[in-house]
Amino acid sequence: MQQRKFHHEDEVAEAPDANVHHKAIRFFELTVSVAADVRAVEAEWRHLESLPRNSLHQGFDWCLAWAEAHARELAIVEGRADDRALFILPLEIVSEQGVRIARFPGDRFNNINTGLFDTDLIVPDAEELQNLAYTLKQALKDRADLILLDNIPLDWRGTRHPLSGLASIENQNHSFQLPLFSNFEATLAQLNAKSRRKKFRSSSRKLEAIGGHDHVIATQENEAHRLLDLFFQQKGERLKMFGLPDVFQSPEIRAFFHRLLDVRASGHDTPLTLHAIRLRGEHEGHIAAIAGLSRKGDHVICQFSSIDETICPEASPGEMLFWLMIEKSCRDGAAIFDFGVGDQPYKRNWCKQETVQHDILLPLTWKGSLMVPLLIAVTKAKAAIKRNPHLYAMAQRWRSRQCPKAPEATTSDAE
Repeated sequence: MQQRKFHHEDEVAEAPDANVHHKAIRFFELTVSVAADVRAVEAEWRHLESLPRNSLHQGFDWCLAWAEAHARELAIVEGRADDRALFILPLEIVSEQGVRIARFPGDRFNNINTGLFDTDLIVPDAEELQNLAYTLKQALKDRADLILLDNIPLDWRGTRHPLSGLASIENQNHSFQLPLFSNFEATLAQLNAKSRRKKFRSSSRKLEAIGGHDHVIATQENEAHRLLDLFFQQKGERLKMFGLPDVFQSPEIRAFFHRLLDVRASGHDTPLTLHAIRLRGEHEGHIAAIAGLSRKGDHVICQFSSIDETICPEASPGEMLFWLMIEKSCRDGAAIFDFGVGDQPYKRNWCKQETVQHDILLPLTWKGSLMVPLLIAVTKAKAAIKRNPHLYAMAQRWRSRQCPKAPEATTSDAE
């Protein structure tokens, strides 16, 4: 374990009592250390992940599932004071083009990253941030060349991120959310409710005409794993049809999501639950749409979705599934339905909130220093292409041509 002090050093094994009032802590009071044993910090990790301001993607189960699926050790950066952890940054070290990069576990499958910060931490001033950056560099310089903390919203649900002053560049992808109310009709009222109800009734009639449908929520372990495997098949076939790479193809990625299904839910909170539209009647058992949802507190995130258009595509089963999942989320007391990163038409049709995310890049060695301007240039180029419809269409046509006889990719399948 490596340590660097701001003031003093403490060691503790137990999580703090949530009912005990603690004094506010400044960043310069923290001792920063790096450990590889996730179990040694599990109790305090789970305490920090339970706070509303912190993303489920830095939760213990999410990060452990990723690390085990990829057979990687984690570098767990921990800031301590008063015998307790005040922040945790779970990182994995990966090598890209000969550069060792420390990043959040989950990579592109994370929709929002925050790290884990205690509410008792006082927002740092510029000097404290620079001291913290230097401390992180000293703690990790023998392990990595660059720290890359991506997809961080500087403001999230009324709270300013503690590391916002270190932001390097706006991420090329924004995320999209729909605020929820306990009354589903009130939620729809934010949108074109009349048009949406009409479309939902039309979809329902079309499916009733061929025997009807069920909204399936996989609660049995075997059922969930079978549905996840079917999602991988559906998504892979659709991406191949449009000449796009299958980001779910690798055994490690598939193992990661299967591991998430094995994590026991706590009330409504769960790292992954599968929903589906299953047909009845003459097409009994056919799965027309699948989606994977995560939930922490009142925040629901759609991690992925797929559709099978071989039967009754005019019923728009994907749209119907989102309607049913959002309606259920309202009943279950959620406050926000998050469609995740990526600008797609169906997200804009549902969402009233667009969240800008940023990346933090901290070079640790000369290799990292050379890598930073390259990464910033790539991010700027991607952002320019994605926000210019003409350039984006050209890029999609180019990608589609990489697969012989593939039709042009639609925006919804491109992300």
